[in-house]
Amino acid sequence: MPNLKPREPGVMFWAERDPIETIAALGVRCGQLGFEPTYALSEKNALRWREDLASHDFTLVTLFAAYAGESYADIPTVEATVGFVPAGTYKERLARTLALSDFAAALGVGSIACHIGCIPADRKDERYGRAVEAVRAVADHCAKYDQTFALETGQEPATALLSFLDEVERVNVGVNFDPANMILYGSGQPLAALRILAPRLLSVHLKDGLWPPSMPPGALGHEVPLGEGAVNIPAFVAELASLGFTGPLNVERETEDDAARRRDMARGIALLRSLVGETQ
Repeated sequence: MPNLKPREPGVMFWAERDPIETIAALGVRCGQLGFEPTYALSEKNALRWREDLASHDFTLVTLFAAYAGESYADIPTVEATVGFVPAGTYKERLARTLALSDFAAALGVGSIACHIGCIPADRKDERYGRAVEAVRAVADHCAKYDQTFALETGQEPATALLSFLDEVERVNVGVNFDPANMILYGSGQPLAALRILAPRLLSVHLKDGLWPPSMPPGALGHEVPLGEGAVNIPAFVAELASLGFTGPLNVERETEDDAARRRDMARGIALLRSLVGETQ
């Protein structure tokens, strides 16, 4: 990354929620930018972002897609609504993802990412084949721009995701590792999962969470501010360093209260700065 330090703290933020001035005020120089389904991926908006990023000397490392109709209410709802797995929204979401790749190229960003949905365990399931087809299509489109395509982790065990990546057979496809998602979905211990997926690691979110309750069935865990959950952030940052990962550590906080979200992000940045100094 140009002029960025190894494991430099950054943030995950959103085009329609977070003016670049507000994000730069957190004292970070890099991050991952998400685009709401309603955001126009137009030439005009690309020009505006290029100007804003340049004026704040800010580096985007990943653009994230989100899709209309997705819901993260609980695990069954995620399975039914998120990513490329649901049949009814497949073409629309694939087109949106390809457009995001074009938009990233206009901004000079070398990676895009998304939640592709809950990958079925059965490879004969038509939804599995649909997910493979979609990821290959996006990867091939990204390859025209020398971009990578990162799949968000957590909705299946690390071994299942690694097997899926092998099935996709595209060298520019990997993972955006989110340790909290492993906990929120109850899909595995974050450090063990990170070691399994390390060969395909492209980028990371730094987020924290608590394990799902035993009842009701299918409930998700609870996301909390960085350092207050079950991830063990110091151990996670140390493991990234031991694996040789040098990319930005992008703090993510998922709450609808923007003031609280930015406050928690600022605290997370401070925590990471204290930890990164120990691993450099």
